[in-house]
Amino acid sequence: MISFELGVEDLADTRFAVSPLHETVLSLRVLREPGLSALHLPWRRSVLGGLGALDTGLLMSLVATRRTLPDFLTPRPASFAPAFEEELAVARRTSPDLVRRDLLATHAPDPLPEALRDATATDDAAVVGLRDEICALLRRYWEAAVEPMWPQMRLVLEADMTYRARQLAVGGARQLFADMHPNLRWEHGVLHIADMISRHHVAASGRGLLLVPSVFAHKPAPPLSPDEPPMLAYPCRGVATLWGPAPVADAAALVSLLGAPRARLLGLLDEPLPTVEIARRLRVTPSAVSQHLRVLYATGLATRARAGRQVLYRRSALGDELTGYRQP
Repeated sequence: MISFELGVEDLADTRFAVSPLHETVLSLRVLREPGLSALHLPWRRSVLGGLGALDTGLLMSLVATRRTLPDFLTPRPASFAPAFEEELAVARRTSPDLVRRDLLATHAPDPLPEALRDATATDDAAVVGLRDEICALLRRYWEAAVEPMWPQMRLVLEADMTYRARQLAVGGARQLFADMHPNLRWEHGVLHIADMISRHHVAASGRGLLLVPSVFAHKPAPPLSPDEPPMLAYPCRGVATLWGPAPVADAAALVSLLGAPRARLLGLLDEPLPTVEIARRLRVTPSAVSQHLRVLYATGLATRARAGRQVLYRRSALGDELTGYRQP
C-alpha cells in the first residue's frame, strides 16, 4: 500500500491537471496487454496498423512485467493543461542518474529488457542516448496513436474534473475520493492507495496533491518512487463513450431543433453563398433568409465573410457536426 499524508495546506493546494504525456505513456499498457481493458480494444485495433516502422520493441520494454512505468516519463505537469512538447522537454532534461534509477526500479526485481541495457552503463553518454531515443520514439508514437483522438479525450477528462470539483465542493476530501476508485480510501488526513506493489508512506509537507484523470489508467497510479511529490493518475469517468461510433445525424431531430426553414437553410451552406443566391434557391425573399442567417450566425452554426460588396455565409464546423456532414 502507498499512502499520502495531507495536511490542511496540502488539501488547500490539491489541484487537477490534464497530461497528454501521461496518457501516451499509460496507453502503452493497453497496447501491450489487450486484455487489460476491453473498453480500449477499438482504440487498440485502430492504432496497431498505423505504428509502421516505430520500434515497438523499445516501446513495450518501457512497461514492466508488473505493469509499472518509469517515473521520469510521467513528470508532474507544471500547469493545468501543458502541451505534449512541454512535458516531453521535461523528460528530456532528466539526469542520467534518475534515468538509471527509474528504469531499474520499474523492472525490479526482474533484469532490464535487452532494449534498455544501456541504462546500466557507467558512461552517462550511453544513458543520455537511450533517454533521447525513448523520448523521440514517444513523440512519434503520440503523433500516430494518441494525438488524433486527443481533442475528444480531453473533453472526457475535463468533464471528469468538473464532476470531481463538485464532489469536493459538496462533501470535502472524503467525498472527492469516495467514488474515484475502490482502491482509494481517505481516513484521518491520509489517502490510502491499496493493491500497490510498492509499500511506502509519503508526507506531502506543503507540496499539495496533484490529481491527473486518465483515460488509459485502469487503477490509481501514484509515482513509483517515494521521493516524488504526491501525484495520482486515476481512471476518469465516461471512458466507455469515447471509442464508440459517432452519432448519426437525424434529419427529423434537426428539424425539431431548428425548425424546417433553418434546417433546410443550414443544409445548403456547404459552400459560401450570398443572401440573394440562398433566397433564389429556396424561393423565398432575401429578408426572410437574412433573419434566419442572423440566428445561425449568432449560435455559431454558420460563419460569414465579406467578398467585395457581398457577405458570404457558410456552415461552420459546429454546423457540420450538427448536420452530420464530414469534410472530405
